Amino acid sequence: MFQQILDPIAGSLLISALCAALPLILLFVLLGVFKVKAPIAALASLALSLVLAVIGWRMPAGQALAATAAGMFYGLFPILWILVNALWIYRLTLATPWFEVLGRTIRSISNDLRILSILIAFCFGALLESLAGFGAPVAISAAMLMAAGMKPLKSAVVSLLANTAPVAFGAMAAPIIALNGVTGLPLHDLSSMAGRQTPFIALIVPLLLVFIVDGKRGLKQTWPVALVAGTAFGAAQFVTSNYLAVELTDVVAAVVTVAAVLLMLKVWQPAENVGIEGAVEVAPETAHAGAGARAGARSAGPANGTDSAAPAAGTAAAAGASIPTDNSRPGPRQIWMAIAPYLIIIAVFSVAQIPFVKAWLGQVGSVTFAWPGLDITDSAGKPVAATKFKLDHFKATGTLLLLSGIFTMALYKITASQGLRIYRDTLVQLRWTIVTVTAVLGLSFVMNLSGQTTTLGFALASAGGFFALLSPLIGWIGVALTGSDTSSNSLFGQMQATAAQQTGLSPVLMAASNSSAGVMGKMLSLQNLAVASAAVGLDGAEGTLFRKLIGWSLGLLALITVLIYLQSTPVLGWMVP
Repeated sequence: MFQQILDPIAGSLLISALCAALPLILLFVLLGVFKVKAPIAALASLALSLVLAVIGWRMPAGQALAATAAGMFYGLFPILWILVNALWIYRLTLATPWFEVLGRTIRSISNDLRILSILIAFCFGALLESLAGFGAPVAISAAMLMAAGMKPLKSAVVSLLANTAPVAFGAMAAPIIALNGVTGLPLHDLSSMAGRQTPFIALIVPLLLVFIVDGKRGLKQTWPVALVAGTAFGAAQFVTSNYLAVELTDVVAAVVTVAAVLLMLKVWQPAENVGIEGAVEVAPETAHAGAGARAGARSAGPANGTDSAAPAAGTAAAAGASIPTDNSRPGPRQIWMAIAPYLIIIAVFSVAQIPFVKAWLGQVGSVTFAWPGLDITDSAGKPVAATKFKLDHFKATGTLLLLSGIFTMALYKITASQGLRIYRDTLVQLRWTIVTVTAVLGLSFVMNLSGQTTTLGFALASAGGFFALLSPLIGWIGVALTGSDTSSNSLFGQMQATAAQQTGLSPVLMAASNSSAGVMGKMLSLQNLAVASAAVGLDGAEGTLFRKLIGWSLGLLALITVLIYLQSTPVLGWMVP
């Protein structure tokens, strides 16, 4: 048996905490300073944490390796099992004409770039985030906005900023599920808490998008529809994460928001229609302008290739999709076929929530066992919960997604051989992501089970109540540097929970805050900036995008930090599950 030690280095909690932070510092320095590839940085940090665990925290080498194996397996199942199958479904849609039909449907609703920024970047981006993630929402929405006539740089900025509110529940709630795995806190409590934080950001983001697209005029003329979109998205996030299924949060929120915006546009239109910068039409005429007027506006746009929509076709390929120039509205049957994969996912997950089905899946679709080779107690002598491993197979989110993908194949008449080829291509596309995620989860489990995370948590607890202000910043830094809310939660989730317990704060609140506040850093991550730059054909524009977004990122972080601090006090403490 191995008992964790709080202050193993020179008997000092401070020195021990500084040593415990070395693997995280190494990870961030390699990623942020030396621009080392994420898989290599993650493996190097894992190696350092193993050395510290065995030499510094006196963890038996066998148990340290067993902890690594447990973390890597958890990275594969359920985290990567979700990501692979979610991305597979997305790639299935790309293999048919229906993805283009979906894009055409969205663009046919309006040719006002301010409205399209909400529909494409905010709503459709959230739908893509729920399945694909890993830069796909940013790349595809940016390319679609360019195809509609928006300037490349602005398309990238809008798409990056929009990719905030959905991220905490992205990839079928993989970040929240990872948080549950490393902290042992109830999944429903974590999802409920995050669902009581991110909606406030969702309320603001559409307003920021129309301001970025058209400045004060855009905010003045389109604030009603932006407010409707933010309210609908936030309300749907809250209801789904608290009362339905956490995995469906972004899917439901995106669909509800599109419906709300469509209903709004039936009874309300902005005073002017902004097709592209400098091309403004009065509202009554824009309702009948159609694709021809848009084509005319586009031909009258800037001649400079950097500021025109010309690169759209090439960047669409970079995004993994062909962006059509046809903006005519598809027929009802085509629309239903285009949205069918998302309806199938909602149906499958809804059936899985029926009480007797859920109970049956819980009995036959899950098994809990002690991970071989691990026998660990904390510094107080109590068994560490993370040595128990819960393996969901039939009831796993990834399995339900696999089933949804099979139904999608049947509906779209995709052959088994084609489906398998697309699945293989998905694995190839994610090969380095698989290495990164498994290494980061291995690092997380080694730090948690050796006691390094507990040491860090006790040291941070010395901040007292101030930790409620520090906690969101930790999550923000984690996502900004790793590019993943899932990775940040895996690294810092247990530390946040430990520090919260020591300071008398709610572990659920602080752990969820790591995820909710962390998403504000995603727009600044090197991975996302590189994807956005490539998608709009502006190679090397990462620095420009960073400078344009840093203010928005810090502003949103400040807002959610205030909310989280108030939730840690009696003022809003009633919001904590």
